[in-house]
Amino acid sequence: MLGHRRLAVLAAAMGALVAGLLLPAAPTAVAAQQTQKWTGTWATAQHAAYDPGTSEVTVRIPVRVSAGGSSVRIRLTNGFTTEPVTIGHATVGLGDSGNGGAVTKPRRLDFGGKSEVTVPAGGEAASDQVRLSVPARSSVVVSLYFPGRLTHISQHWMGLQTVYWTPDGGGDHAGDTAGAAFTRTDSTFPFLTGVDVRGGSAAGAVVTLGDSITDGASSTSNADRRWPDYLAARLSACSTTAGVLNEGISGNRITAGTDGNPSALERLERDVLAQPNARTVVLFEGVNDLSWGGATGDQVIDGMKEIARRVHERGLRLIGATVVPYRGWGDWWTEAKEADRQKVNSFVRDSGGVLDGYADFDRAVRDPDEPTRYAAAFDSGDHLHPNDTGMKAFADAIDLPGLRVARDCPSTRVRLTPYRPSLQAGGQGTRITATLTNDGRTAATDVRTRLDLPAGWSAEPAGGAQLRVLGPGESTTVTWTVTPGSDTAWGTHSLGVRSSYRQSGKRRLDTDEVDATVAPAPSGVQAPYLTTATTDDARYAQNGGQFAIWAGGQDLSGWKDEKAAVYLPGAAPSSGSVTARVVAQTGSGPSAKAGIAVANDLTAPDKGGYAVLTMSAQFGLEFMTDSDGDGRLDTWAGGGSSYHPAWLRLAREGAAYTAYASADGIVWQQIAAATVPSASGGEGDAGMVASAVNLNYPGQTTTAVFDSFSSTK
Repeated sequence: MLGHRRLAVLAAAMGALVAGLLLPAAPTAVAAQQTQKWTGTWATAQHAAYDPGTSEVTVRIPVRVSAGGSSVRIRLTNGFTTEPVTIGHATVGLGDSGNGGAVTKPRRLDFGGKSEVTVPAGGEAASDQVRLSVPARSSVVVSLYFPGRLTHISQHWMGLQTVYWTPDGGGDHAGDTAGAAFTRTDSTFPFLTGVDVRGGSAAGAVVTLGDSITDGASSTSNADRRWPDYLAARLSACSTTAGVLNEGISGNRITAGTDGNPSALERLERDVLAQPNARTVVLFEGVNDLSWGGATGDQVIDGMKEIARRVHERGLRLIGATVVPYRGWGDWWTEAKEADRQKVNSFVRDSGGVLDGYADFDRAVRDPDEPTRYAAAFDSGDHLHPNDTGMKAFADAIDLPGLRVARDCPSTRVRLTPYRPSLQAGGQGTRITATLTNDGRTAATDVRTRLDLPAGWSAEPAGGAQLRVLGPGESTTVTWTVTPGSDTAWGTHSLGVRSSYRQSGKRRLDTDEVDATVAPAPSGVQAPYLTTATTDDARYAQNGGQFAIWAGGQDLSGWKDEKAAVYLPGAAPSSGSVTARVVAQTGSGPSAKAGIAVANDLTAPDKGGYAVLTMSAQFGLEFMTDSDGDGRLDTWAGGGSSYHPAWLRLAREGAAYTAYASADGIVWQQIAAATVPSASGGEGDAGMVASAVNLNYPGQTTTAVFDSFSSTK
């Protein structure tokens, strides 16, 4: 019988072969089959859980995908819990740009044909396919409704993205297009572990396996400026693109894991090898092992070799990234640990075939004059994590052809410097330089470069913005003197550059942008606003609804009352509130304060009704009142962490004052309430206030910037 079965199988195989030979050729069959594969376009590594203590809620999770497609599905995990979780209704749609939690084109997601799915403890679930045109590099929003009590959340905690929740008992709002029902926010990714697409141009996915740097620590929140995001932007310009999946976890190590943070080796199968259509892995770990993890260079190298073995067994490529400098990060750096870092980096640069290539992240961000440290242009300030510019430098250090995923990628890049230019409205111009570099094997011709500026700005080029030929390995620069308009709002403005060229018979394009800061200059304020100060160094500026205060002073509470203020007489209602937004505070010690102040008479706080609500530079909120009418702030409440921008509100009902704060002006937190017996029955003064608190930082002045001030009855 066994022999007969073998003959039958052989005959069937021969028949299939003959039939195949008789059919006409189908040259697009392989390509068509490729487009039917699921490809990961966004991912995150779940690694912890907590009890939210809530019931009947919906969460709305916006994510920025890398590759696009015509169909989409999501993947959920309940990996770090001991109980199942039920999702009663799930949708996916496109984000409504600039409109909070709003969604366009929400589509219902089914799981095995059913709208409800229960994910067991430690388990996973993938939705069915849904037809939805998802553009590359677009915002996709996933909404999940949890019926009954939500006993736990499996999460990735460093989302760096606002995630929206309904209040407790809010019910099912997964299908809403508007975001009005979502009144609570946080920044962790609950349950969602992946978004996949099919039907697009992606030939596969690149998985970035890393720690907090890959996770995006110190990059700008809600701006998608992690280095994998920048890598996705570069790949999007190729003829065939690739998904980029961020599998970074803060504190992750190669050589050891902890509860809630499995090592790179322990999570390799789940977070890397199991990713849909994964083709290449970029391994960027080791700094935690070497700095505080107690590992030697040899142990890190052995771990990299083990990862390489397992990655290659599954037919994937492995690109290693050198370990970045970290001298100055706490007390973790030593000469011996530096020797281990150099040993690991020597292996990454010349692994003898263990790795399929490398990206020299160390070289991309180190200080040439002191290579054990970050260069200042790339350092976020903690001397371990890069700023947005450093994140971009990492992405630029990756050889796109070496990934072997995307094809026909642009090889001539344009980059702007300085990386964070500072300008003054109405001031002299600032030099901005574009550097074009041809990393390809063929010349770029007819190179044209253009600077894109906000309306009302001007730029004078110092040289020609056109070039006939840029040969392989060559660079050239174009410099402009840029001047913002006299009425330009203070704050951050995007400056862009666009360079087009011909290469290999095609017209290609590359772009770059930097965040330019337009800073205020002292100029005074306009009526009806007035100023008052108890220090001699106070200065002020106003630009429409924006205000700046330069102030010194030793303190704003207790035995001192040294401050500068911009105020409106009679703006503090006897029943109502005063609200302001502190955009930034710079140039002083950690206790410097900026916020709102009310009093019967702000020029003479001893006349009563004196109360102040501020955000300190580093020590959180401070709500201070005068309890006995002597003009000194002698009560205090607050604390927590500082954040900017910060909305601050003082509500008053006669002598009862209540302080509130908000990060977005929508969801408010009550800080404290106090009675100020000396408050008069009528209206008082209200305004914006700042103090350097320079008792321990002599001579320092703080600069506080506000962009909103109002009072309501």
